[in-house]
Amino acid sequence: MSFDVICFDCDSTLSKIEGIDELGKRAGLGDALVKLTNSAMNGSVPLAAVYGQRLALIKPDRASIDWLAERYIDELVDGVATLFEALHAQGKQVHIISGGLRPAILPLAQQLGVAEQCVHAVDLYFNDDGSYADYQQNSPLARNGGKAEVCKQLNVPANQLMMVGDGKTDLEAKQAGAFFVGFGGVVDREVVRENADVFISGSSLLPILAYV
Repeated sequence: MSFDVICFDCDSTLSKIEGIDELGKRAGLGDALVKLTNSAMNGSVPLAAVYGQRLALIKPDRASIDWLAERYIDELVDGVATLFEALHAQGKQVHIISGGLRPAILPLAQQLGVAEQCVHAVDLYFNDDGSYADYQQNSPLARNGGKAEVCKQLNVPANQLMMVGDGKTDLEAKQAGAFFVGFGGVVDREVVRENADVFISGSSLLPILAYV
């Protein structure tokens, strides 16, 4: 089996952190945000029900997004840099498909050699003074089923597309026919372990190369 297009989640997959939770901790709202995020990633609450709620509580400004971008890079998962070098060398098309905040993910993508147009995430809008204004409310990635929608939009034959991620929203890529690799190296979620086509439990993403 060979895959031409490899798609990755970002939070708890490429990076060891959950970006929205890190912003919550920075704003003094840590515990409340973690509970909301886990409820969505474990599938007990719809993502759309918590997405805007979390951002309304945090109100992330430009400075906090720049801070988060650095955190993503500092907390890179083991093996990611080597894995992406290998994928690019093999001529694979690599995408990041994340329910995270696009301005914070773009610097990580750039470091990994992923083209800006291959980063699919939720945009943020700021006021002139850099304060938080709103988020991209019509983004499919701010609701359940969004990753399947994006996979379909890539217009790739299903048997040539692989999705790698840690959460139930990543697992939904299977609805688009994607081969799903669950990654439990940061957070091991039972629903992902049980329903993934392949599950990687170690701390490194390098084992993915065996399935590409």
